[in-house]
Amino acid sequence: MFRRTLAAIALALAAAPATAQDFPSGAVSYVIPFGPGGESDITARFQQPHFKELFGEDLVISYKPGGGGAVGWSQLNTMPADGTAIMGINLPHIIVKPMQGNVGFQTDDIVPVHMFHYTPDAIVVRADSDYQTLDDLISDAKENPRQVTFSGSGKGTANHIAQLRFDEMAGIDTTYVSFDGTGSSTTANLGGQVKAQWGYTTVGAAQGDEVRLLAVAMDERHPAFPDVPTFKELGYDLVSGAYRGIAVPKDTSEDMRAEVADAIQQINDQEAFRQTMLDNGFALTDISYGEEMDAFMAQKADEYLEAARAGGVIE
Repeated sequence: MFRRTLAAIALALAAAPATAQDFPSGAVSYVIPFGPGGESDITARFQQPHFKELFGEDLVISYKPGGGGAVGWSQLNTMPADGTAIMGINLPHIIVKPMQGNVGFQTDDIVPVHMFHYTPDAIVVRADSDYQTLDDLISDAKENPRQVTFSGSGKGTANHIAQLRFDEMAGIDTTYVSFDGTGSSTTANLGGQVKAQWGYTTVGAAQGDEVRLLAVAMDERHPAFPDVPTFKELGYDLVSGAYRGIAVPKDTSEDMRAEVADAIQQINDQEAFRQTMLDNGFALTDISYGEEMDAFMAQKADEYLEAARAGGVIE
């Protein structure tokens, strides 16, 4: 009878549904809703070896590009909700895009479980620019309304929202020229097609001595650019950038959501990962699923939508 009881317990355990503690129970599909080579892809590649080292399973990266991320996000809730699939998300994209028209998803369709970094907005000029400081640029913009031109990545994006918010704060009227990505925006700046660029600290890290950063949109100076002031230091309360994180399908259990968030946080806690991110101009965030995430998303939605409405990006 004792043997039969043990056998029954073993059978029951074997038949029990997988629990959150099984994560990851095998390879995890990591879908990037953009093409390869962008910053979403680059940071996923940075995460990949740490996931393998920590959990002994593969993080398999694939791509669903289109519509500035909308194609991928519209398919998020068709993916398995058992912890075997996750998707990259970006702010302000998942907040602003649904307000611009029918893009196949609503912000509430997305379940963010962890925001692990952002690329801080920065005003970037060529090394030979006459703008030595932010005040130089502001003075020119005040004397010559709309004549100070900025390149930037996309409309209704982090760069565009930053331009709209900063114009309001500084009392200036500049012209934003939208390009299809950070790469082409940078090329336009370096080629003299515009006077400056609303780019990111990552542009400074990648371009080195070819450019100069006038200010970064962070609470504190970026370790890679200790001589570049923050906007806050200069009197402008601007902390912004393209935030990136992880989402799971809506049907994912609460326990599994927390487990995925914890796994991403464990990667963020790796000193080697943090250093790689900082060296490449990124800034780490440690925002996990729950009340912290809810408050963060609400705050960002208020900021983005107010600026987007004021700038005519949305109605």
